[in-house]
Amino acid sequence: MSPSPLFWDGVLRRLGQDIPAFTLDAWVRCLGVEGEKDRLLLLCPTPFHRERVRERFLGRIETAVEAETGRAHAIELGLALPAAALEPPQAPVPAERAAAAPTPKPARRANPAGSQASLPFTFDSFVVGSCNALAREASLALARDQQPGLNPLYLSSDPGLGKTHLARAVVAEAYQARPTRIIYESAEQFTNHFMAAIRGKTMPNFKRRYRERCELLVLEDVQFLNSKCATQLELFHTLVHLADAGARVVLTGDRLPRAIDGLDGRLRSQITAGLVAEIESPDAAVRRRILRAKAAAGGVRLPDDCLDLLVDSVRGSVRDLEGALSQLVATASLLKRRIDLSLTRGALHKLAPAPVPVRTLEPKVVIGAVAAFFGTSHAAMAARSRRRDVLLPRQLAMYLCRRYTDEPLCAIARHFDRDHPAVSNAVKSVERRILERAPLRYQIEELSARLDQLRDRAG
Repeated sequence: MSPSPLFWDGVLRRLGQDIPAFTLDAWVRCLGVEGEKDRLLLLCPTPFHRERVRERFLGRIETAVEAETGRAHAIELGLALPAAALEPPQAPVPAERAAAAPTPKPARRANPAGSQASLPFTFDSFVVGSCNALAREASLALARDQQPGLNPLYLSSDPGLGKTHLARAVVAEAYQARPTRIIYESAEQFTNHFMAAIRGKTMPNFKRRYRERCELLVLEDVQFLNSKCATQLELFHTLVHLADAGARVVLTGDRLPRAIDGLDGRLRSQITAGLVAEIESPDAAVRRRILRAKAAAGGVRLPDDCLDLLVDSVRGSVRDLEGALSQLVATASLLKRRIDLSLTRGALHKLAPAPVPVRTLEPKVVIGAVAAFFGTSHAAMAARSRRRDVLLPRQLAMYLCRRYTDEPLCAIARHFDRDHPAVSNAVKSVERRILERAPLRYQIEELSARLDQLRDRAG
């Protein structure tokens, strides 16, 4: 029995008094909710999400629930999957063995109202760049069962770069394309189920679950199997059986299979029989698009100069980017200030005190890139002509010089044989038209990507 909508809505309202809307939407509002008497189960979309909720929000949720209902609740955190995508429950364990080896339960599902919100990870929401394009396309093709040669698919990256996003997107896409029996879990859960089956002498049930009743196996954090010889052997035979049956398999790990110490050679060979796709750290262009998408999803207006600072300052994982944006939004909300460059610098200083230069390009580099893009020249842009084929490149060059250089407006103006007000007006004109004209946005994004690459190489 789920709590009434008023119950949980009231809790969210209380939490919203202390937690910024962007942060609340990203971490709490998306949770599935199940309740019974004085017990509340919150269903998280991923193990990482669950741990972040446990670390950052669980105490405040408990306080808000007690304040809303007038009594304390025992709150548990679980994982949500599409209900119908879960493989059928195992056959009942004989009564005499039930106490020794309870049958592992499939992941709990969210209530209907929260199910969709509990699955934010889709292929559409995955920001693609050269750092992750192969992994994304391979995951989509496997989810749609379009290229059998990709099976099994192994996704490798450092933590926080999108493996779990793609793994869950495969689950959602595969079930949407054709309802199927899916197992999605971590290598640690697989190991625990295997050991429970051995202790309870229920290996036939275990084998039926993973071999006969599974059409898609998604297993995360394979590096956990390091030196676990018995589990590795069982997984090897499971993968062979699934391959023979035509089932699909996605595996993820924080290192390439060849770099996992203590991994059995036969299992390593089976894992790499399909495709190994490595996800690299996002470049500046991808970081920019990720931040734009996250800000738009949270209804946050992020000025371009603040976006530039975030892109330049946070060069780690996608989680680092999300954390920096959450820090900025929370700071703005608590201080009741608009997001500007000063506030962004202050918020970032709390995350990474070491200063990172924001703009590293020379104006002539920016102007040259714009000239090459439009097939014109620096001299033409500095001339007095107001022809459209010169006017637009000139304005964009001024706008991008403002973003990518340390030069003040008066210094930028000298590169175009103009004065300070001319550059100021050009920058404001471009900023206004960006909101109205999609083609202009695309041109600026393409130019920004090129300049980001130049800046990354320079840095």
